[in-house]
Amino acid sequence: MPKPPPPLQLCRLLHRRFFASSNPSSPFRTLYPPSAFPTASSFSPQPSFFWPFSSVRLLHAAPDRTVIAQSVAHQLRQPEAASEEQPLTLSQRLEAHFSHVAFDLSLVQEVLNISADAGRKVLTFRDWLSRHPKGVKSDDDFLSNFVEFLGRNNDFKAIHDLLVAGRGIAGEKCFAAAVDRMARAGRSTQLVQFFEKMETDYGIARDRGKMSVVVSALCDNGFTGHAERFVKKIADEFFPDEMICDILVRGWSAEGKLDEARRLVGEITRGGFDLGTAAYNSILDCVCKLCRKKDPFRLQSEAEKVLLEMDVKGVPRNVGTFNVLIANYCKIRKTEDAVKLFDRMHEWGCSPDGDTYIFLIKSLYQAGRIGEGDEYIDRMKSAGFGNSLDKKRYYGFVKILCGIERVEHAMTVFAMMKRDGCQPGIKTYGLLIEKLATHGIADRANAVYREAVRKKLPVEPKEYRVHPRYMKKPKTKKEKKRETLPEKMARKRRRLKKLRLSYVKKPRYGMQMRS
Repeated sequence: MPKPPPPLQLCRLLHRRFFASSNPSSPFRTLYPPSAFPTASSFSPQPSFFWPFSSVRLLHAAPDRTVIAQSVAHQLRQPEAASEEQPLTLSQRLEAHFSHVAFDLSLVQEVLNISADAGRKVLTFRDWLSRHPKGVKSDDDFLSNFVEFLGRNNDFKAIHDLLVAGRGIAGEKCFAAAVDRMARAGRSTQLVQFFEKMETDYGIARDRGKMSVVVSALCDNGFTGHAERFVKKIADEFFPDEMICDILVRGWSAEGKLDEARRLVGEITRGGFDLGTAAYNSILDCVCKLCRKKDPFRLQSEAEKVLLEMDVKGVPRNVGTFNVLIANYCKIRKTEDAVKLFDRMHEWGCSPDGDTYIFLIKSLYQAGRIGEGDEYIDRMKSAGFGNSLDKKRYYGFVKILCGIERVEHAMTVFAMMKRDGCQPGIKTYGLLIEKLATHGIADRANAVYREAVRKKLPVEPKEYRVHPRYMKKPKTKKEKKRETLPEKMARKRRRLKKLRLSYVKKPRYGMQMRS
């Protein structure tokens, strides 16, 4: 009698027969990753060869969205053209395996996020979705996801073809995605040409708003010179406004080119524009960064010159101005000056925001002023900025405290983090486990590790070496050293001298003064 197959093999055999019997004329089968199939441990063991029908019905239950996205991504990674090993094209495989799936925009985004190496095969996926009866409506949001995906691969020729094919559909989101990816890839010249030809090639109307998007993308990625030449080139068509001037000044300041920023400010002022607080804040930040790099002792005096210029020209200070000053004071360890400036903000009618508190708390912790840092956390929450304390901010606090070897207080902030509803991540747990272990607190390190395991975080167990500073040194008994004869005689002389002096009557203070 032949040996019956294992339950898992029988499960897959019944799955194939079920789909073959449901559509005998079709050579296709629905393909899902192995995680979509139930394992042998998910079924109760049966004493006989018969498999219960209730378990068979579990086999073709609808898989979740993640399984579908992984299966589609698997098909996109396969060769697109038909071959001897793969007799079907990509469109045929998608039609055969996913014709029953109702796609929406979020599912398409999930597929594209896990298909980084699919390349231009996503265009075939997009064409199939446009023909699919349960597909996504082809609009600006839909196309922008494919533009973003192709831009991540720096395939701008494919983006051109996609926007040409989607003429009349592509709009502001496709434009913004293409501009962002070109600027981040360093294609500044191509980006300028894209703006010049987009109305004729893609049917996207040009306006001042889209011009500011291009200028902002160029300045944010270090191409302020290209942005300024671009603005001057099309000034006859779109004359720059105050916002574009602020963006250009901010770009030169971010690159650390203070002379260019000052030159541009002079040209803008002579042209009749009044720069806002944002432009002067960027200049102030540039001055502070240059002083930190070259001569930190000049930071305060140079910053006062910029503030005086703002007062002369009637440019008001805002919370961004104080954030720039406080952040730069904290970076050169002038925590006391930062605290004094924080207390004087109300004199200019400004109130601190969440970033202001974060700068101060980090600097106070870095300076070892733990109690004051906790006090400012309480003040931040009472001021209504508790929402700014997210997982990333708390991790920054814990990292600073562990860096200055205040592990006990790091555990206190860790407990505060969980109490405020922020779920710590794997980086926080890993940092605390390492620090507790190297400090020789193995029981607490194991407790934190078990807590991470209960939350199903992938924390790997490691061996940590205790730092020599925190190792318990074994107590050694001092051996009694035998005295030599000279040492013994010297000890006796000292003892006899103390005895002789003890019998001498000490003179009173008053008698001593009269004599």
